[in-house]
Amino acid sequence: QEWSAARGCGQQLKQQQSQIFSFLDSKKIKYQAVDITQGSEIKEEMRKKTGNPAALPPQVFNKDVYCGDFSVFYEAVETGKAEAFFKL
Repeated sequence: QEWSAARGCGQQLKQQQSQIFSFLDSKKIKYQAVDITQGSEIKEEMRKKTGNPAALPPQVFNKDVYCGDFSVFYEAVETGKAEAFFKL
């Protein structure tokens, strides 16, 4: 399976991305990070896929299926439901 997480900049964002990437690495799940700062069309595509015109990274997708943002990821990990979050 291929995962992607929209990336951006900022210290809190870097920490959130790191937590998501560390989780995926620990489960040996391959993923692709997409840097939305590389062009406004990438950011707009992310927002369109999330259904939120103001969505900010990190956002997580399983191929083209939207999984959620960091708060949903964090809650899923804390409640032992990460596999459901990642649509495994």
